[in-house]
Amino acid sequence: MAIAATEPSTVRAFGPADALSCRECGERYDLTPKFACEFCFGPLEVAYDFGDVSRAEIESGPANIWRYRSLLPVPPNVAELPNMNPGLTPLVKADRLAAELGLDSLYVKDDSGNPTHSFKDRVVAMAVEAARTFGFTTLSCSSTGNLAGAVGAAAARAGFDSCVFIPAGLEEAKVVMAAVYGGKVVAIDGNYDDVNRFCSELIGDPAGEGWGFVNVNLRPYYGEGSKTLAYEIAEQLGWRLPEQIVIPIASGSQLTKIDKGFQELIKIGLVENRPYRIFGAQATGCSPVARAWEAGHDVIQPVKPDTIAKSLAIGNPADGPYVLDIAQRTGGSVEHVSDAEVVDSINLLARTEGVFAETAGGVTTGVLRKLVREGRIDPKAETVVLNTGDGLKTLNAVEAGVTATIKPSLSAFTDAGLL
Repeated sequence: MAIAATEPSTVRAFGPADALSCRECGERYDLTPKFACEFCFGPLEVAYDFGDVSRAEIESGPANIWRYRSLLPVPPNVAELPNMNPGLTPLVKADRLAAELGLDSLYVKDDSGNPTHSFKDRVVAMAVEAARTFGFTTLSCSSTGNLAGAVGAAAARAGFDSCVFIPAGLEEAKVVMAAVYGGKVVAIDGNYDDVNRFCSELIGDPAGEGWGFVNVNLRPYYGEGSKTLAYEIAEQLGWRLPEQIVIPIASGSQLTKIDKGFQELIKIGLVENRPYRIFGAQATGCSPVARAWEAGHDVIQPVKPDTIAKSLAIGNPADGPYVLDIAQRTGGSVEHVSDAEVVDSINLLARTEGVFAETAGGVTTGVLRKLVREGRIDPKAETVVLNTGDGLKTLNAVEAGVTATIKPSLSAFTDAGLL
């Protein structure tokens, strides 16, 4: 139902958030587990009535995402609740990679250091707080791998049951990580889009009663976790926005929420309002948004994913049209790179900066290199590239030919040409 007077308890539970708002028609709703507009079926997102927020207040907060609690749909005491407390991951000054690519100033936002080694801990942390408020007993999700592990861990910490759904054939490390926390892991014979459709059906069935699907019925709250990447980058740069940023695209939600985070910082007055360009990155084998950008279309044509970058393998990305809008508005673009370029870029990032990225990080680094090579990014502008997960989760992508086996003798070592 459309919005009514908000109860005081709800205001406390969701901090500065005061409604859900349709991104298409602007219709407003109560803060409930709802994700689509009743009038136009557009996606809902959290709307706020921000009070005064200062840099000093944020900087005095905990060393995790809860330092930004005054900008998030969470209660004021969120840092005291059982959660995984992700965030405040390194912004690596990537001088060696910059020199190799021909850039003056480059940073890698390395989100592999989160509790389950991907940025998904941020979004799940937000969904957990919403699930707590709504009285759900089971946490669930449709996942390409990283989210399943993040949900399993967060549910275990917060005392929820969990049941996660994944497409069959994911990287073994991600499947094991999802299962080790004691929840149920169910593989569906199909791709991510098949899994997501199944989860949407389960929500409407009595069997799904009491279940909080973090990226379906809790999606408006869940998505706000990605804004914390924008907040951290700005704070770590000395309270300024980067001039250029390269972001991976799966559903497209992360990119849209980073833009939302930048815009909120400008609105509140925490950063100077200066232009920034956002570039989206996909693997060629699952690049529906990049293909639409190339063709000049504003409609995304779904594809069947075929890429080693499985964490980005969403063939029908829900936020794809909004990604196109943001790339157009900011003067950026949406690009894609082949699997071979992904592998080469994983190795490049590791060799130059000691950052071992999963395949999604290979996609962003590869797209950055492509943008520089083709002269479509300003080499003198301050640039940030995202690595959203740990390379230990996707070892199969780079495991070929990593060792040289020799006899235990100096002559064997010299004969092998290793000196």
